[in-house]
Amino acid sequence: MAKPLKVDEVWLTRIAELLDNMEFGSLHIVVHEGQIVQMERTERKRFENSAANPRYSVETGSQRTDTRSAGRG
Repeated sequence: MAKPLKVDEVWLTRIAELLDNMEFGSLHIVVHEGQIVQMERTERKRFENSAANPRYSVETGSQRTDTRSAGRG
């Protein structure tokens, strides 16, 4: 049987910080035995390319945040 997920104010703050100012992207939250153990943020930046191709977009990569090294809240 699955354990209920524990999300306190510390985790809500961490999640909000990772989502802050994200325009295009995703936040992947990994849960193990009812606790958040890792979050991965993937952000995409879109740029207009002068007159040649105005719809050109570029993916800048991802920022990974492993909460295990930061301690649990």
